[in-house]
Amino acid sequence: MRITVAQAVVRFLANQWTERDGVEQRAIAGVFGILGHGNVAGIGQALLQAQRTGEADLPYRLARNEQAMVHAAAGYARMRNRLSVYACTASIGPGSTNMLTGAALATVNRLPVLLLPSDIFATRVAAPVLQELEDPRTYDVSVNDAFRPLSRFFDRIWRPEQLPPALLAAMRVLFDPAETGAVTLSLPQDVQAEAYDFPDELFTRRVWHVARPEPEPAALERAAAVLRGAARPLVIAGGGAVYAEASAELDAFARATGIPVADTHAGKGALRWDHPNAVGGIGSTGTPVANRLAREADVVIGVGTRYSDFTTASHTAFAPDVRFVNLNVAAFDAHKQAATALVADARSGLKALTVALDGIRFTPGYVDEVAAWQREVDRAYHLGHGPLPAQSEVIGAVNDACGERDVVVQAAGSLPGDLQLLWRARDPKQYHVEYGYSCMGFEIAGALGIKLADPTREVFALVGDGSYLMMAQEIVTAVADGVKLVIVLVQNHGFASIGALSESLGSQRFGTSYRYRGADDDYDGGRLPVDLAANAESLGAAVIRCRTIADLVEALKRARAGDRLTVVHIETDPRAPVPSSQSWWDVPVGEVSELGSTRAARAAYDTAKRAQRLYL
Repeated sequence: MRITVAQAVVRFLANQWTERDGVEQRAIAGVFGILGHGNVAGIGQALLQAQRTGEADLPYRLARNEQAMVHAAAGYARMRNRLSVYACTASIGPGSTNMLTGAALATVNRLPVLLLPSDIFATRVAAPVLQELEDPRTYDVSVNDAFRPLSRFFDRIWRPEQLPPALLAAMRVLFDPAETGAVTLSLPQDVQAEAYDFPDELFTRRVWHVARPEPEPAALERAAAVLRGAARPLVIAGGGAVYAEASAELDAFARATGIPVADTHAGKGALRWDHPNAVGGIGSTGTPVANRLAREADVVIGVGTRYSDFTTASHTAFAPDVRFVNLNVAAFDAHKQAATALVADARSGLKALTVALDGIRFTPGYVDEVAAWQREVDRAYHLGHGPLPAQSEVIGAVNDACGERDVVVQAAGSLPGDLQLLWRARDPKQYHVEYGYSCMGFEIAGALGIKLADPTREVFALVGDGSYLMMAQEIVTAVADGVKLVIVLVQNHGFASIGALSESLGSQRFGTSYRYRGADDDYDGGRLPVDLAANAESLGAAVIRCRTIADLVEALKRARAGDRLTVVHIETDPRAPVPSSQSWWDVPVGEVSELGSTRAARAAYDTAKRAQRLYL
């Protein structure tokens, strides 16, 4: 079949499928892209030809920002439990390097995205071409080499005959739950248009079977032995429990053993908030109940977690003599914290552990604490703070407005911490907080991908003014494609999270307010005349402005019942109180300073750091 490299890429991707538990679905759901001179006559032409002739079914969606389209692809993949993904095509130079942040986010979060950045001429006949970065030491490097450390697989297709093995390797990595992340195939712009006689077999329907690895019997026995000797065990449910669709097995394990279950950002919803064994978020922004249990636990069972510093409270959350049993499909994560490792699929592993611990039951000692904590959540949700409402009240209103299967999306600022602390998740897919890379600007783009992944759910993107200003462009993409979202825009005139952190670290909220530059050469003048609601309206959104929580409740009802993308705007008090997690996060403070506030913060830092330890 004599076709171009770009046409071969499109034909191949359109014929890839995945299968798990007997259910097949398209591996590549479509392509996000922004076309420039580096891909318009290559991948762009191939997508056009496929659409016009019907030779390949691969829908194209025009994005407005390259970073944002990778975030949308990541949101899509997470919502589909990593079994279906979007590809992203960008032009040479800045178009491609704009995808770097998205690549890092996907790989950090173990989410599959396929990136197709355009590259310099393989022939070098016209070098240096427009937007080429020249390296005087070598001619075989381009800006796309920056994708190498951010990708789980990277290849540059210098010749057409290199394409088939690269495509197969890309699929292997994308759909291996232990290896997945960003996969990058860099496509020189001249090679995209080059014709080659590709074998017909490359374009036949191909199914990638996603296995559920069973635990090795000896490893299972070692893990069970540790748990049989425990007195105060605690489960930490991570994203792997959700991606493996292991909620029923986690429920059965918890009910059979009586072990309490805390959750990470990625794992929230693996058990419903009102499950008798659920104790809420763990770590730096977790609940006091979960963190008390963590401090007293003698065995911690990590299910599909990578143990970020927010989960471990920067290695202060657990007792010095704690032991870990880690169930994870990736050996890299299973062996963290010097754990007894159980390398297996979360669903398979939990089933096996439940059988292995038959007859072993631990007495719950946390039920009254959980009930008291939920009363505290109710108080935070209905604080009655004024004159501006508290952020916790906004979260409460959104939580109440969400149906059982609706989704809340967030990523950065003060909202993720408050959400992990307070949110009551009722479905494994309801809580979508990207807190691996915690990337400002993810929210709206991620919400777009989530809605595309499951149009039957209502999607609420909670976005602060800082994130909105970084990346709101995909409102236009959603409007153009008729994708309904509810965007709750929380305006607090600055960086609320970093402002509070700055104050706690002795840096006096320096440089965190959106204000005019004042007399002391600091941003402490009057507020800026910025109208983000008007901006959203100019991008095609319906806008509802709210002054009170009562306004917000009514606006959310209207937006949810409506049929178009709606931005609900509300101003909040960035200094409103929120309950304490009774935990810590390691952000180093200057050892010496002429500022008294910094010296005081350093003293507190030194005290907290004494509890930090390695688990060996």
